Amino acid sequence: MSTKKPEPPANPFAKLAALRDELPAGPAAPAPKPPAGPARAVVRYERKGRGGKEVTVVEKLDVKPAELETWAKDLKQALGTGGMVEDGAIVLQGDVRARVEKLLLARGVRKVTVG
Repeated sequence: MSTKKPEPPANPFAKLAALRDELPAGPAAPAPKPPAGPARAVVRYERKGRGGKEVTVVEKLDVKPAELETWAKDLKQALGTGGMVEDGAIVLQGDVRARVEKLLLARGVRKVTVG
């Protein structure tokens, strides 16, 4: 008895791998578009009437109330801070104006005014 292993079958795609470099380049991938969001947002800092506590208010988003809750939840999670929706505006705990601006632009808000 011989312990010789049988020859593996010939790979039918081996010749095609050599021809891969000769193929023409395909079309370039389109650049990713930022998600469509509200036209603008106003971000401001507030302490008055809040017992001396600092808050960042995001207003004039022009989204539905149910969607505003989702935006608030996402912002709170991304910033690691508390907050709530109050009178059609998102109120976030602390002075997070600079960080909020970047997040809003990434979510597709076209113009963010920080005051």
